[in-house]
Amino acid sequence: MATSLLALLDDIATVLDDVSVMTKVAAKKTAGVLGDDLALNAQQVSGVKADRELPVVWAVCRGSLKNKLILVPAALLISAFAPWAITPLLMLGGAFLCYEGFEKLAHRFLHDDTVEHAETAKALADPAVDMVAFEKDKIRGAIRTDFILSAEIIAITLGTVANASFTQQVMVLAGIAVVMTIGVYGLVAGIVKLDDLGLALSKAASGAVQAVGRGILWLAPWLMKTLSVVGTAAMFMVGGGILTHGIGVVHHWIANSAEQTQHLPYIGAVLGGLLPTLLDAAFGIVAGGVILAVLTLGSRLFGKRDAAS
Repeated sequence: MATSLLALLDDIATVLDDVSVMTKVAAKKTAGVLGDDLALNAQQVSGVKADRELPVVWAVCRGSLKNKLILVPAALLISAFAPWAITPLLMLGGAFLCYEGFEKLAHRFLHDDTVEHAETAKALADPAVDMVAFEKDKIRGAIRTDFILSAEIIAITLGTVANASFTQQVMVLAGIAVVMTIGVYGLVAGIVKLDDLGLALSKAASGAVQAVGRGILWLAPWLMKTLSVVGTAAMFMVGGGILTHGIGVVHHWIANSAEQTQHLPYIGAVLGGLLPTLLDAAFGIVAGGVILAVLTLGSRLFGKRDAAS
């Protein structure tokens, strides 16, 4: 009996160790989506009154947990009954990431955000505006966005544990869902209150503390911009990487190019290590541009047909 108990404990320890390793791998692969998730959710809260920021973040966090309660069982059902669908779903997810990244770039360069910010400020200053409805719209929009990004995270995680046992898949998917949700919205809460912290410190009696407060106030908008840029770049890296790994010819070409580059003198090792990531990102940018062009052309063509009919 003692031997059986020791064997059982050893099996449990092995399973937990495997789960820990797979969770770390999945977390690394989903880090790109996480960066964009942070920036996007922090931006979603913009325009809300300062004393309502944390309640709005908490409401979106609850909605995110509900999204995960839908997505995790759906992913497990796909893995159990239609494992062949995992790769196509990953490819679709990668294509969507590339499209969303390119659409963000196109919006940034082709649209004037100052008009949108001015309209938001005007709405906040207007006493006739229903702030409860304004908050609800913000929360609903953020939860919809979270559903898409959560689906990406779950799909990437499912691809990581596709060959694991069902028990390990449950543990890894549930662990990633909980950790990512708490991590993202905990950081979002901290980011959106940075300016309040800086303002409070800037009014302190100590000159050193005031300097720290002014530094935080200067840093906060730059942090948001940096998160947005890093998140967009990560979308191309992650999405492009998923697409290139799913297309054998492209994947082998990138691997061979990196191997040949490593033989270059002086910078070969560094460049060879960076080249796959850079080529994945380049492929992601091109794929995102093509998808956006096709969708834009299609919407215009079908729009004309609907107008004619």
